[in-house]
Amino acid sequence: MSDRAQSKPSPVSFSQAFRYWLKLGFISFGGPAGQIAIMHQDLVERKRWISEKRFLHALNYCMMLPGPEAQQLATYIGWMMHRTWGGVISGGLFVLPSLFILIALTWIYLAFGNVPLVAGLFYGIKPAVTAIVLFAAYRIGSRALKNAVLWTISFAAFVAIFAFGVPFPYIVLGAGIVGYLGGRIAPEKFSTGGHEDAGKGYGSALIDDATPTPPHARFRWSRFVLVLAVFLAVWGAALGALVALFGLESDLVQMGWFFTKAALFTFGGAYAVLPYVYQGAVEHYHWLTATQMIDGLALGETTPGPLIMVVAFVGFVGAWTKAALGPDALALAGCAGAAVATFFTFLPSFLFILLGGPLVESTHGNLGFTAPLTGITAAVVGVILNLAVFFAWHVFWPEGFSGQFEWFSVLVGLAAIIALWRHKGGMIPVILGCGASGLVYRLITG
Repeated sequence: MSDRAQSKPSPVSFSQAFRYWLKLGFISFGGPAGQIAIMHQDLVERKRWISEKRFLHALNYCMMLPGPEAQQLATYIGWMMHRTWGGVISGGLFVLPSLFILIALTWIYLAFGNVPLVAGLFYGIKPAVTAIVLFAAYRIGSRALKNAVLWTISFAAFVAIFAFGVPFPYIVLGAGIVGYLGGRIAPEKFSTGGHEDAGKGYGSALIDDATPTPPHARFRWSRFVLVLAVFLAVWGAALGALVALFGLESDLVQMGWFFTKAALFTFGGAYAVLPYVYQGAVEHYHWLTATQMIDGLALGETTPGPLIMVVAFVGFVGAWTKAALGPDALALAGCAGAAVATFFTFLPSFLFILLGGPLVESTHGNLGFTAPLTGITAAVVGVILNLAVFFAWHVFWPEGFSGQFEWFSVLVGLAAIIALWRHKGGMIPVILGCGASGLVYRLITG
């Protein structure tokens, strides 16, 4: 065994963790799959802050929650390492850089219309994002799919969502049931990721497979009640302040209530939330048009942070369009709308982790709990592969199969795959290189 595998990394201070989470907020491209891949590469493989088994256990829990699973995973790991404030900082910094970037880009979008510089960068970044998602499916699948049973679950999940359009929550539920039953019938098939993999893993981690649950992460009813009470007080105070300032029927108050419902009741990740947001924001409240919603999704896909950060775009455009602070303060209204949409969308994510994390930590050695999550992990690999196919279709045939085939996007995507797979390139250099190539190509071709 190597010295690296035998020695644990040095303890991580709060300031060190703060710097990493801030950096992650600026480099977390690629949607949830790409973001999870970045965290796995950094925190499991390189820094060894957490073992792969504990990482996947936390990820499985986040996959079952409504809201952005990658941001919730960052919150979970930050909370495990540095208590409540560690979770607040890690989850908050995962979102804040994206919020500021989207506010700036949305203001440019509304004030100046189509910007060739941004359009060219997006043209190159989209195939890179497709490659990153495909690479994430490979990386997670190569670690999680350890036998034919798990491969079958993954394949079935892909077929279900790709061919039959089965909603993601039903796939998660079905995979969890299969995992639960499989854990009772053939437990050896659903107990992967344990010590048998340690020899070919990444070495000892700060939070290792056998590391006892820290005191702050142990379940206590008094803490459960306190966390729930604080969340309700923060949510009520924020919404009450908006009502007091702008009135019950104002657009900012309606945004607060609408995005709270979106965060609490839409399971299945960003692509499950988007139809709900589209229906409410475009068809019911008329905060923006369908074309603007598509443009916002493109911005969300190609900026760091969770894909559901498109809600910041929706909030900005909605408050601007409705002149929520008057006709002379459109930009300020847009900033307020983006902040309100983001705050009420992500606040429940912190509740789910801080409230449910201790329950999850009490189960990481219990096959009765981990077997269903092993099944869910296998299904998620299939779902990520479907996301890669979805991206490829829209990037390579933006006007449908009857339209023009984007051969340059295919070349950029292949170059990104080669850089990631064969040359172990980092996510950010790949994204920047692809974005630059797209910009140059657009400038040359006009």
